[in-house]
Amino acid sequence: MEFFHSLLQLVMSFIHQTIASLQYLGVALLMAVESANIPLPSEFIMPYAGFMVQQGKLNFHLAAFSGAAGCVLGSVPSYWLGKMGGRNFLLKYGKFLLLSEHDLITAERWTEKYGDLSFFLCRMLPVVRTFISLPAGILNAHFVPFVIYTFIGSLIWSYGLVWVGVYFGENLETFRTLWHKFDAVIIGLLVVLGVLYLWRHLKHIRHDQKTVAAAREAGRDIQ
Repeated sequence: MEFFHSLLQLVMSFIHQTIASLQYLGVALLMAVESANIPLPSEFIMPYAGFMVQQGKLNFHLAAFSGAAGCVLGSVPSYWLGKMGGRNFLLKYGKFLLLSEHDLITAERWTEKYGDLSFFLCRMLPVVRTFISLPAGILNAHFVPFVIYTFIGSLIWSYGLVWVGVYFGENLETFRTLWHKFDAVIIGLLVVLGVLYLWRHLKHIRHDQKTVAAAREAGRDIQ
């Protein structure tokens, strides 16, 4: 737990120094990193930008706009990475990442059902928003709507988090201290979800392997 807190403090210090030095550009760059499949929490980035707004050092609307622009900046390379080679990579090596063909098919059906709107909604979900661009490319989401929905969803998300920083202002550190009290609960929940994730995906991988083996055996019988 102590290591977790130390790491968290290091990350927050990096975020604070970047925004203090580069201001709007710093906000955009940090949010670009978060949207490029790197878990740099926007929940730390944008509230601090809000704190800077409360101090009169940044503009409320420009801070939120910078966050949304940064999300688009980081999402586009991730999207094209998925579109150009992600699907083949996952089909070939997905089992080592505990990703099965069943998972990909499920995601494709989900996208077909909800369309581009699904990526808009995912931009307002913690954690999911960090990794959604790569699957969007793999699933061949329409690029222009993807960019538009990414910007709009990220703008709403950024406005909300900037408001948190403005509202708490000088008490932002108190808010973080209160949040840290739930670290054990959050970590415990993540462990439970991780176990369920492993069980579910290993089951699907075994099922896929049996299906492939049965198909090969049927092919031999026909020959």
